[in-house]
Amino acid sequence: MQKSSFFDEWFSNIRGDILAGVIVALALIPEALAFSFIAGVDPKVGLYAAFSIAVVSSITGGRPAMISAATGSVALIIVSLAKSHGVEYVLAAGILAGALQFCAGTIGLGSLMSFVSRSVITGFVNSLAILIFLAQLPQLRHVSLYVYAMVLGGLSIIYILPRFTKSLPAPLVCIIVLTAISLIFHLKVRTVGDMGSFPDKLPVPMFPSVPISFRTLEIILPYSIAVAVVGLLESLMTASIVDDFTHIESDRNRECRGQGIANIVAGVLGGMPGCAMIGQTVVNLQSGGRGRLSTFVAGASLLMLVLFAGQWVRQIPMAALVAVMIMVSISTFSWRSILNVRTHPKSASIVMVTTVVVVVATGNLAIGVLVGVVLSSLFFASETRQMLFIRSSLDEQKRERSYFVQGQVFFASSEDFVANFDFTEALQCARLDLSDVRFWDITAVEALDKVVEKFRQSGISVQVTGLTDENSTMIKKYSMYEDLPSAKVSPR
Repeated sequence: MQKSSFFDEWFSNIRGDILAGVIVALALIPEALAFSFIAGVDPKVGLYAAFSIAVVSSITGGRPAMISAATGSVALIIVSLAKSHGVEYVLAAGILAGALQFCAGTIGLGSLMSFVSRSVITGFVNSLAILIFLAQLPQLRHVSLYVYAMVLGGLSIIYILPRFTKSLPAPLVCIIVLTAISLIFHLKVRTVGDMGSFPDKLPVPMFPSVPISFRTLEIILPYSIAVAVVGLLESLMTASIVDDFTHIESDRNRECRGQGIANIVAGVLGGMPGCAMIGQTVVNLQSGGRGRLSTFVAGASLLMLVLFAGQWVRQIPMAALVAVMIMVSISTFSWRSILNVRTHPKSASIVMVTTVVVVVATGNLAIGVLVGVVLSSLFFASETRQMLFIRSSLDEQKRERSYFVQGQVFFASSEDFVANFDFTEALQCARLDLSDVRFWDITAVEALDKVVEKFRQSGISVQVTGLTDENSTMIKKYSMYEDLPSAKVSPR
């Protein structure tokens, strides 16, 4: 992949970026409102977040054309904090999460994304879709038939309109049509205005009014860690998708730092934390956005639309947002993964399903991803341990047996390595040819020491040959036998 210059990132596609940014801004408004609803905070908290995170990440982020704002995954994490302690603690948690993300990028943790398997990513996406859908169910309980009719009508617009034209965002048309119906027929349904006050001016920088104490840190730290981890995971996943689409490499560590700065600024401006948005990023790309300008225009346009059209936005029925979020849930879920369960390796399917189950059961995306990564590592270790082969040949005249070792020796295969040697055979010497083997850790070196020790206790001398430079360095450093890499080890 190529790397882009400053000019390419900002000014190589001005017309396309501006048009794409405006389209994304229109589509961002309903999602920002819906995510505010999921998080249990006032609409202005989500709208300020969408504006500030998009604008700041366009400057500081490591992936041009990627849209970052308030997201459903982060909203699901902070909802309990908002209910128990209020929005000020949510803002403080977002600032701390941003600081953690900035530190992660500074020490180079962005490269750790390569350790997240495709199965974990699929499970992450599927569980996110399920949680977003489940979050809509309370809005569909104990309501009038008008609400169900509006939700079904909204979904019909969202899925049917693109068959005739794609020039208008279907979610936006859904909201406009349902709002018009609600006003014309004076339907008594809950609206966005019922959720709280709307912004009527630009956000003013202000630190959250929370006590500066260890008690406050104790309250927000678990949420901040979850927001930081999930936000970086989703952002880096989205960056990889854009890399493949544009064939231009992103800077993952800069993206971590950029997302951190954006969340800090969002918290200071009264916005909830967020991260990259897979869906809106794809909308941006498909609309012609390729540079940072598209993300900047999306954030700035969103704020202008809210400030100057806020009286209309307040009239939006909640049923319209429910329809939009159901659509987001359906489009986010990887339906192909259900069919792949039958064809993919069982280990991959188990990792994917386990990630989904843990996330849905706990409501915590970070825990589910952590379990998925650990499970993937265990399956990988189990499969890699089987890539160890040892064959031998006997020189009866000299009473010497030569062992030829091939494969990987590490903590999971060390026992198999030791078990492949016969320490009871009547020999004078055992030769170990290690030219085609890799010792990965201290456990592997200890296994080699154990083999040498067992042969020696049986009165058999040991000759180790064929050590690579990497193996020789590790063995010299950690082996109990200082001369093992270069000399014959004789019995006592």
